[in-house]
Amino acid sequence: MSARLSSVRSRAALRGAARVSGESLLVLVMVTVVLWVLGRMWSVVWPLTVALFLTTLTWPVARFLWRRGWRPAAAASLVTLLFVLVVLGILALIAVPVASQSGELTDGVVAGMQRVREWAEGPPLNIGDEQIAGAFDAGVDRVQNSVGSLVGTVASGVGTVVDGVVTAVLAVFLMFFFLKDGPRFLPWISRQLPGRLATDLPIVALRGWETLGAFVRSQALVGVLDAVFIGLGLWILGVPLVLPLAVLTFVSAFVPIVGALFAGFVAVLIALVSNGPTDALIVLAIIVVVQQLEGNVFQPMIQSRGLGLHAAVILLAVTLGGSLAGIVGSLLAVPIAALIGVVWSYVREQLGEAEQGDAEGEADEPPAQVAAG
Repeated sequence: MSARLSSVRSRAALRGAARVSGESLLVLVMVTVVLWVLGRMWSVVWPLTVALFLTTLTWPVARFLWRRGWRPAAAASLVTLLFVLVVLGILALIAVPVASQSGELTDGVVAGMQRVREWAEGPPLNIGDEQIAGAFDAGVDRVQNSVGSLVGTVASGVGTVVDGVVTAVLAVFLMFFFLKDGPRFLPWISRQLPGRLATDLPIVALRGWETLGAFVRSQALVGVLDAVFIGLGLWILGVPLVLPLAVLTFVSAFVPIVGALFAGFVAVLIALVSNGPTDALIVLAIIVVVQQLEGNVFQPMIQSRGLGLHAAVILLAVTLGGSLAGIVGSLLAVPIAALIGVVWSYVREQLGEAEQGDAEGEADEPPAQVAAG
């Protein structure tokens, strides 16, 4: 005989479920409003985020100068200047060899196109010159018919480049101020907040800063591993421009997905036009293997140690961030997940202390009542 449902317990379960659902909806509404506000302020939030990333990279040098007696303004100025010079040097390291070998690369591209055309004319495709010319004419006609869209695309690309330059300049200036006045921010925040917030928020901010630094350093280490392994493979195969390609691989490691694809495409293209299709396929295989090791082994292991996150959590965070916000979402997914973990850990610590204090208070109440009686 089946047991009958208790109406009292059923109503209590429904009330509990309704309460949890209502509270969850309020939290989701709050999160939605916060994300909407951040989206409206994105022109400020994005340079601020980039500046924080750059500051975590350069802060150890500024802190070293501080401990040697340098004034904050002088230390921040020197570190900012050195950072700009390093970035310009990296750009020159990429641009100068490419420019010096541009003629060789151009001849290689022409020769590669000629080889592709000869291959297309032979078996099994057997495509004649007339068909190739017809396809070329059709492509020209399509381009001419879509000049308007191409102009719009070029204008959009120019606007993106301008926005990127403005973001970079603003981020460098913000980095200078963070390096100069960084240690003063937390005491200033404490003075502006009331009650427990004056204690809780600076502690969470300090832990978040340490977590962000761990993320940037781990990402840099992953980029170094990519650059070393891919650069070593290119050097063994005798592909030109090994050093610029290695530097490009390291820099691209900070831009998930698209950065790796772009650096790999450039390396394969140079291998194709300089060494031929066989070496290009070998380079492609090397890049695929290194990227698989980086995405599934190196990056989760290194970041899980530095951020206190499980490797599976990191993979899921990158996937979710990419599906929600594209490249920027993939870039920010791991640090955001780590910061959420920091906040949750601190909240658990405080709740644990509160529960322990409540238990001790309850244990002390009966003797007090006995004494009063």
